Amino acid sequence: MTRFSRLVACAIILLLPLASPSAAAPEAAALFEAKIVAERDSALAALEAAVPGDPAAAGAGEFFTALEILAGGLHRHGFDSPQSFMLPLMRLPVPDNANPEPLTYEQFRAILVAFRDRLEKSAATLGSVPPDADIGMVIDLTRLGIDLNEDGTIAPDESAAAIMASLSRGGGAPDAAAPALTFRFDRADGYWLQGYAEFLMAQADFWLAHDFRNTFDGSFHMLFPRAKLPLQDTLVPLDGGTNGGILTSEWRLADFISLVHLINWQVVEPERRQAARRHLMEMIRLSREDWKAIRAETDNDREWLPGPQQKGTSPLTGLEVGEQQVQAWLAALDMAEDLLEGRTLLPHFRIADKGINMKRFFDEPKTFDLVLSITGPAIAPYLERGKTLTSEEFNQIQRQFGGAGFLTFALWFN
Repeated sequence: MTRFSRLVACAIILLLPLASPSAAAPEAAALFEAKIVAERDSALAALEAAVPGDPAAAGAGEFFTALEILAGGLHRHGFDSPQSFMLPLMRLPVPDNANPEPLTYEQFRAILVAFRDRLEKSAATLGSVPPDADIGMVIDLTRLGIDLNEDGTIAPDESAAAIMASLSRGGGAPDAAAPALTFRFDRADGYWLQGYAEFLMAQADFWLAHDFRNTFDGSFHMLFPRAKLPLQDTLVPLDGGTNGGILTSEWRLADFISLVHLINWQVVEPERRQAARRHLMEMIRLSREDWKAIRAETDNDREWLPGPQQKGTSPLTGLEVGEQQVQAWLAALDMAEDLLEGRTLLPHFRIADKGINMKRFFDEPKTFDLVLSITGPAIAPYLERGKTLTSEEFNQIQRQFGGAGFLTFALWFN
């Protein structure tokens, strides 16, 4: 397993439950180790109802059940993952469904809304954890999982470790014999998980801000080849049933080109595009809190995200964190905040004397055309003169991450 593939798996799954020392209570144990979904849900409901209860454990449970909502919705309609890094949430190794239900555009939006709203609940619960809370629980990721196929059980091949191993291999069914991954999650990891909830909400809200029906009708048959989408019988090659109608790489490429071409989305819920920027700003704030908490730690006990003072390579990533990487990451957060607040403009390769005001891009939403944004015309309304980010500023930060690269650390650091 390469460092990068481990990080891709980590960033996609994000199943990081937290609990206080009192989490030896039956509800918390059942939440993190249950093999029956009904028992897991009952334990989560008990944690949510308890006052003051254990908001760290409850918030984490709400987070990974949000992923289960997404996975279940995809499975229900016969999702066939394209295994593309450009579609990170569409890399979940959802099992094959021989009898999928038809899928409509409205149903797909409903899946995104349910996923997003569950994440919002998780973020709010995690946000109620006191800053000085002494939380921590040892979690074996081979025992924690989600129900990928909606059969009401959480099998060994649906564990977090098995799903991550499947993603690192580049696809295929999860293997029940996944390598052991055990971590002790602490207060810093609570900020980390809350930040990732904000990041995923930003993605969902951006999609939901727009009418992407044409993209759905014209290209989503590559993701749901048997869900009776409009062009299924015309464009999906069913080769006599020898491979169950799974798309070939050539047909996937053609459909992916169609998808990119069809991203010309009218704004239908502008408040969601505005909310996407707020989620990203909150993610930046939480990442700062995360690193403040990490650097204050004095232990070195099976860390999910170690600080420079916690020596040793991570069993998940094979990387060790040094002060140089932390300083570079904090600088990257400042850079991202300046862009999202419009204090610094984003450069465009075709425009020399102006830059894109990203705050206005989110807060004053207009039709989002991906191709015309890349080539220039669609971003013209957001162009301004002012301080523009230079490639040297970004390259300086990148160099501080060394051979592993900025993206690898960014997926891990949040």
